[in-house]
Formats: sequence, C-alpha cells, structure tokens
Amino acid sequence: MQTYYYVHTGHRIGLDRFRRAATIIRALGDLDITLLTSDYRIAQCARDFGVKKSVGVDVVRNIPQISHHGDQIIFDSTEANPIMMEDIREYFSTCIRVSDQQEDQKATNEYLLSPYLEGEEICKGVAVDKSFFEYKGVKDIEISYFFGDDDYEKDLEKNFSFLEGLELNLQLGFYYFLDYEEMLKQKYQTHTEFEEYEETIMRSKVYITASPQAILEALASNSKPIYIQREDYTQEFIPLFESLNIPIIYNYNKEKLSETLATISDRKYHEISFDIENIANFIKNSLN
Repeated sequence: MQTYYYVHTGHRIGLDRFRRAATIIRALGDLDITLLTSDYRIAQCARDFGVKKSVGVDVVRNIPQISHHGDQIIFDSTEANPIMMEDIREYFSTCIRVSDQQEDQKATNEYLLSPYLEGEEICKGVAVDKSFFEYKGVKDIEISYFFGDDDYEKDLEKNFSFLEGLELNLQLGFYYFLDYEEMLKQKYQTHTEFEEYEETIMRSKVYITASPQAILEALASNSKPIYIQREDYTQEFIPLFESLNIPIIYNYNKEKLSETLATISDRKYHEISFDIENIANFIKNSLN
C-alpha cells in the first residue's frame, strides 16, 4: 500500500498549495510519501523543497494511472466535483482532505485539515514550517513585495502604479517569467531571486504579498504582512486573515496601501499558532 499527496498547482494558479504540501511532507519526516502534482516542472524541482519523491500527473483524473485501489491519499485541490470526490474516497483506503473553506463539511469517509473547522477526525491548523517561528536574525529589508508565483497575464506589470513611490525589494517567484523577468529586474534594482524566498520573508520588516501561504509565513517570522486580494484568487482566506488582524487591500487600492503602511508600526497583529507538529501527528495517526 502506497501513500500519495496530490496537490493542484502550476503556473496559472500559483504554488501556494505546493509550498504547503512541501511543509507538511517535511514535517512527516521519513514517512514514505509520493507527491503528485498537476505541474510537471515543479514535480521535477520538488527535491529542492525537501520532497524526496514526486510525479507530475497533469490532471486529477490521472491519479489512478499512478496509484492502486486501496492506497492512501492526502488531497489538496478544489478540482474534483462532489461525485468525483466521493469516487476518490472510495478508491483510496484512507483519504485526508485539505480544505480552506470556512463553510466546508467533513464527509463520513475522510479526514480533514482545516484552518477553520474542529471536531472528530478534523485537525484545525495552518501549515507553516517551524523555521519561520524560530527565526531570530536581523530584519534588514524594510519592505518586500511578492506578487506570487503565477502571473501569466502580467498583472504585476499592469499594476505598477500601485507600487509607485515605494522603495521596496521585489521578491521574484518561481515562474518569473519568460521574457518578463529581465524587465522586472531592471525596474526593481533591489530584488531577490526565487531561491531566496524563505530568507526574504524572514528578513523583511513589512511583507506585501498576494500569496496566502507567504502571509502566514511572514506572520510566523514576526514580519508585518499586508495581503493583496487578487481578483483571480479565492477569498477563502479572508476570514482567517481578519481574525489575525492582517490588513487586506482590494483592487490594488494605492490610497489604502499608503494608509496601511503609514500606520503599520501601530498595528497589533495576532499571533499565529504553531500547528505543523499537530498536523503531522494527525496525518500519521490517520494513515495508521
């Protein structure tokens, strides 16, 4: 019996789920897990994130081509409709589903990870690597901006005016991005590469980003995160971020961003809980 972790990720939807999956897999230690991704390129690079085994499967319907009936799966995707999701639960002997929906409900034949829900066979928490909580180094970057790992429509460029007048460090993402990256590097002389993602979060005093996972990691490392709600991104994290008193900017509202930055030193963020060890224990117990 094999254990798989399927994550919907890619250059059109971002790597937030992949980054979360890598965090969880690292926390599971030597547990034998094969990561399945809907993006072949990130599957090839998964070892750089501490993931020993990974396979690109393109779409969720290809999972049975890799797995066998009775295997186990951790499932992080919203691709499957209710009928397909029920087929997945029946196909695998154990199904652990990762949810970000506040109004979600746990099915009878699954386990659930959620930042909102509690109850039997549910683990409430967010997956942030312990390295962010343990960071005690300097905060020598005043402001960093990380749009995300996906920008197929070049929305960062379309909204340059949103950042006008700010002296900031531009954090480049995984796919930045065909002929786009060199132009960004020229425009933002102060920038950090994709490989410096974690270090940049930790070193930044203020971290502005449209990445939900980066928001949580920045808060854990005692940075002051500001969330940019992209129109093409889910709003499922908004209740969580509001509960943590994280400022949220909609529609690239420059005036709102300026007001937020002017008062950021006085904002009282709520502490993010250290949940990754509980999540790892929950998964191990569920799989056993």
